[in-house]
Amino acid sequence: MAVGHAKLAMGNVLFIIGLTIIIGLQKTVLFFTRRPKLKGTAAFISGVVLILLRWPLTGFVVELYGIFILFGDFFATIGSFAYNIPVVGPYIATALNSASRASGGRRNAEIPV
Repeated sequence: MAVGHAKLAMGNVLFIIGLTIIIGLQKTVLFFTRRPKLKGTAAFISGVVLILLRWPLTGFVVELYGIFILFGDFFATIGSFAYNIPVVGPYIATALNSASRASGGRRNAEIPV
């Protein structure tokens, strides 16, 4: 595989550290432990464990599902921002808005910040 399990694991650690630095430790813990987000949290953690157990492709897919559940509510916000990018903006916004509708829209719209 082009990306090894060690690089994926390091990326996961840096992702959690970066999120904690941006929104703080207490809000990070509250975000991941909210009742509507537990399914996504479980999938994300399971993906990390699978990557550490040297199942990088399966772990990445499970982790991607968890990220989609955890951060699916923000796709519409990202899409409205991306619409202003010259040339490719409308295409990015269309893709993100359709992904947001596929994830159920704004069901958990509370932003943790």
